[in-house]
Amino acid sequence: MAIEASITLKSEHAPLVGRERIRLLESVAREGSISAGARAAGLSYKAAWDALDAMANLFGQPVLETKSGGATGGGAQLTATGVKVIEAFNRMEAELARVLRLLEPDLAGSGLTPLNLMSGFLMKTSARNALRGVIVEIAVDQLSAEVAVQVSGDTIIHASVTLASLKELGLCVGREAVVLVKAPFVMIARDEAGLQTSARNSIAGTVLRCETTPLHAEVVIDIGDGKTLAASITAHSAAALQVSAGMRLRALFDAAHVLVAVD
Repeated sequence: MAIEASITLKSEHAPLVGRERIRLLESVAREGSISAGARAAGLSYKAAWDALDAMANLFGQPVLETKSGGATGGGAQLTATGVKVIEAFNRMEAELARVLRLLEPDLAGSGLTPLNLMSGFLMKTSARNALRGVIVEIAVDQLSAEVAVQVSGDTIIHASVTLASLKELGLCVGREAVVLVKAPFVMIARDEAGLQTSARNSIAGTVLRCETTPLHAEVVIDIGDGKTLAASITAHSAAALQVSAGMRLRALFDAAHVLVAVD
């Protein structure tokens, strides 16, 4: 049987980046815009944006450079990171296919195949927000620890973990980590002077877009360096706050609602 390899790039618990998303990236680069690239890849505009946000968050740098419409129209092109991601992905798929073909004779009679051997190595997560960063500080008491992960130049996310998790994951200052936050845990508020809140994480940013349904809304906030945070709120709250693209907001969430994963 011919073996075709399919790579999935991710950290433990982090959103996956697989062939579909890489093909989307290639389509956007070829078509010159996100909307045209999404159509070519058979995705909705929202699904395309979600996929591109996930790639930027996971790889730590923007994979696309966009410009707004105007007299000459808008568009999108790959960043240097985006080019390298596509090249590396395609090369890894080719190399993995070669390695799997070499493994097949050694697995004969074991009940295993190269394909089901690899299937348990990756997992998915329901967390909407997965951002890669570097641990910059760890505070410890008798029961728990607070880990500070810098995910962009001006943004640090604080996570509360147990001492057992701190030791098991090998968390230390200077190590890369991925922080995960479910979108319903993220509240939003106007970024106004004097705003006080009990939330450990209070992160300022600019609204990129707000997708609404009769009952719910998803607000995606640019927090710098190509990173985004998504908040899932009610449509009533979005209307009350008059959420719109370009406005300044704060994303608020507790440290206890942040998970930490490492490679």
